[in-house]
Amino acid sequence: MSSNHIPRPRVACEISAERVVAGRAGEGAQTLEAASAQAIPNGALVPGLQQANVTAREALVLALRDALSAVAGRSRDVCLVIPDATTRIMLLDFDTLPAKAQEADAVVRFRLKKSLPFEVEHSAVSFDRQGTADPVRLVAAITPRNILEEYESLVREAGYNPGAVVPSMIATLGVVDGSRPTMVIKVERGTTTFAIVDNNQLLLHRALENGGSAVSGESLVDDVNTSLVYFEDRYSVGVDRVLVTGVESTQALQEALSASANIRVEELVSSGRAAAAGNVPRSALAAVVGALVS
Repeated sequence: MSSNHIPRPRVACEISAERVVAGRAGEGAQTLEAASAQAIPNGALVPGLQQANVTAREALVLALRDALSAVAGRSRDVCLVIPDATTRIMLLDFDTLPAKAQEADAVVRFRLKKSLPFEVEHSAVSFDRQGTADPVRLVAAITPRNILEEYESLVREAGYNPGAVVPSMIATLGVVDGSRPTMVIKVERGTTTFAIVDNNQLLLHRALENGGSAVSGESLVDDVNTSLVYFEDRYSVGVDRVLVTGVESTQALQEALSASANIRVEELVSSGRAAAAGNVPRSALAAVVGALVS
């Protein structure tokens, strides 16, 4: 993790199973100044938790180098966004948590031991406290170290320095106004991720396999309703806005939700946010924009 006195990188890069997307923030980090994307060969990257992800290293390094060189200028520091399938996100409650970071890390790792399909001792674990009230609420991100090192080494081989490393949905939430109950749906090849935020806290996170095929709004209806019912039962609050990216034909989702509730479905990245994106599709920009402007 970076210290507060270290300048925040102005460049972010997302590696997914379909493409590499890089972006540069404008002055003040509130706007996207430039963006570039490079497609990667099908099967060159297979994101997951329990096997090697990289199958075509040279092609991935070349795509990274080309995408980053188009936007980075002299900067070599990059905020790296990795696929959601590489990381397990856990929402944890504790009665208390030690003030010292090392002791808190040990407590969190102990809690995670029985909840993960891989060894927490061999994983990178980061966590963030939500709010200041008791009980202590954490969002924890856990990635096997060998998987994390695959992605970081690609960036280094391309000639750049991976600073902060962030899972795709967590980066994407940087675009979202989290002050009101809002569902976010992000689709990438292999994984569809759902999140619900309210009062600037992440209150629900689900990542589901999608088989690598296109995901339509119609196919999401059941999973969306399941998440909404769970959220409303637990927090006694209704969601009135769903933000989507990477979803095909969202009209069917809008119609299904409108039949039972007053819920609006909107594209996550607005045309204004994507004004400097050039030929990069809006659906590919959410995580990079979120990493840069949050």
